[in-house]
Amino acid sequence: MPPSDPITAYTIPIQRVQAFVGIALARNWDIDEMLGNAEISADLLTEGRSRVTIQQLGGLIRQLWHVTDDELLGFGLRPVPRGTFRLLCMTVLTATDLQSAIRRFDDFGRAAPGMPPMRVDVENTRAKVSIDISRVEQPVDLLVDTLLAITHRFLAWAIGRRISLQLVQVPYPEPAFVDDYDLLFGAPMEFSAAECALVFDADVLTSPIVRDEASLNEFLRDAPAGVLTRRNYATSVSSRVRTLLAVGLSGEWMTVDEIAAELLMSPQTLRRKLRDENTSPREIKEEILRDAAITSLARGDETVAALSRRLGFSEPSAFSRAFRRWTGSPPGRYQP
Repeated sequence: MPPSDPITAYTIPIQRVQAFVGIALARNWDIDEMLGNAEISADLLTEGRSRVTIQQLGGLIRQLWHVTDDELLGFGLRPVPRGTFRLLCMTVLTATDLQSAIRRFDDFGRAAPGMPPMRVDVENTRAKVSIDISRVEQPVDLLVDTLLAITHRFLAWAIGRRISLQLVQVPYPEPAFVDDYDLLFGAPMEFSAAECALVFDADVLTSPIVRDEASLNEFLRDAPAGVLTRRNYATSVSSRVRTLLAVGLSGEWMTVDEIAAELLMSPQTLRRKLRDENTSPREIKEEILRDAAITSLARGDETVAALSRRLGFSEPSAFSRAFRRWTGSPPGRYQP
């Protein structure tokens, strides 16, 4: 059966894994063992259309975390021993509101020199939380995104409400083939920016801190991977269409007219908005099938024949052809 949590149905482009592999190779770590423990086939690294599940990426992050014994995975100015983030969180939770909490992040960083400095600036109605990584040599794209996403998730968790981002700024050029930014942040991206920052409504800064140490244990239970991948922040029209269409995995596929009615727009407007996002209902359906197939194959709890029937293919060979078109690889390469 397909997973019940919508976010588990998404898969992550292989370029994310390649970034972590680059870190491991540069430090002469045993990448084959790390990939094996995360149940990711090394063969997938050579095919640009390959994907991995969120669970597999989370497993790889945990492997890197274990090997480095560094909560910033070697990204900071110096190693940050495991347990430091928990101490930081406990310090922050005694603040009165979000703005005070962010300032405590920066104060704490002075006692933990490996932590990048953080500050909050308010201009008119917008607040910007900036993380200073200017002293980090050649920052890795995925680690920048991880740092920003974990900061965002923690701040939202601390005040017990979602923080809708207006803009995310990153210092690296826009990468090719990486298509999960909407899922990760749900906000416009500014690449090659002068700063590494999250921008949101300044009113959020007055929100009181509502969490305590007892609830912190649950939040950090599967950190850092679980903190990064816990929620789907997607806000695009294509993501909303995907949520509606995904019901088709266990029932009837909605028509374009039905989706448009659900989203309170005409079918013509829906198609135009999807074109603006460089996709279509058909392409979104194919992505849903692709991700459901990869998720099932990685779990290893269905045969290819059973999976092809569940996804509506007439025979396994038709499914295998479609899977090669989606990923560049046969289904067997994704099985444990």
